[in-house]
Amino acid sequence: QVQLVESGGGLVQAGGSLRLSCAASGSISSINVMGWYRQAPGKQRELVASITRGGRTNYADSVKGRFTISRDNAKNTVYLQMNSLKPEDTAVYYCNADGFQTIATIQHFFSSWGQGTQVTVSS
Repeated sequence: QVQLVESGGGLVQAGGSLRLSCAASGSISSINVMGWYRQAPGKQRELVASITRGGRTNYADSVKGRFTISRDNAKNTVYLQMNSLKPEDTAVYYCNADGFQTIATIQHFFSSWGQGTQVTVSS
């Protein structure tokens, strides 16, 4: 099993910044795409940002210019730098990773989720 462990959430005032981290561990051969999703109360989970192994990024329109996703392939870790936070950014943020793991010499596709980390932005 590939496990994702997130950190960095918390409470911040509007206009402030937070940095989320997510580290993947397990019998990982390679990770193709890593991403951050969020889910606010009463709403569906939505993509915030994603990044490919080669560094190609994709952002939700609502966070463009404020959030930056990056990754360290050697550490199987993805980051989300969140600046100019707004109350509407309040949500549980989840990390996701898609890739391949090796089990008994055979490669298997995986798609794993972290446990989520709460981000609360006060007005």
